[in-house]
Amino acid sequence: MKILIIEDEQELAKSMKQYLRQESYVVEVAYTAREALEKVLLHEYDCILLDITLPDGNGLSILEKLKTENKLDGVIIVSARNSLDDKIKGLNLGADDYLAKPFHLSEMGARISAIIRRKRFEGNNAIAFHELTIDLIGNVVSVNKLPVELTRKEYDLLLFLVSNKNRVVSKNAIAEHISGDVAEVFDNFDFIYAHMKNLKKKLAEAGCVDYIKTVYGLGYKFEV
Repeated sequence: MKILIIEDEQELAKSMKQYLRQESYVVEVAYTAREALEKVLLHEYDCILLDITLPDGNGLSILEKLKTENKLDGVIIVSARNSLDDKIKGLNLGADDYLAKPFHLSEMGARISAIIRRKRFEGNNAIAFHELTIDLIGNVVSVNKLPVELTRKEYDLLLFLVSNKNRVVSKNAIAEHISGDVAEVFDNFDFIYAHMKNLKKKLAEAGCVDYIKTVYGLGYKFEV
């Protein structure tokens, strides 16, 4: 799952980034409205943490642009302004939640998880496809009720495919999702092939049906 932090307080942004990376998220940071706007228009995020007060503009204008472009990224407004007007305006513009500074990082993490479950997985804490179960709270994958040990990348890859089930997902989209900005430095998709091969092998060895189909020349599809 991929998160964008839009926050001009660098120490706070650093703490948020470190915490979310420990929680297995791919995290990108934008410190200005201009940088943030470039990112949100070029890429998709599972959740955006959006500060209202930025050095070169108001964060709510970014939210307005997201909605104008029909982007479906989850948005949590993060601001020291604890006023009712800001909260109402942000929610009316389409934000999913509001988090007032100061806040506990664990609370931030819980709110992000809730938004992702609601937007990607219809609010469920777990999803199942016959013998395959994914616990979205514990980040545990099981086949026939027995846990399968996956790496962070393999788990995130599986979750990304499941969240787009029955749709072809391009290799570019996968690279960006599991690596963020770093994806741009790769010359090829060998790292995706390696993660995909290991994921499919572990699931097959556990007795799972091969739901992940290769669509040659395009990408992959989780087919159910």
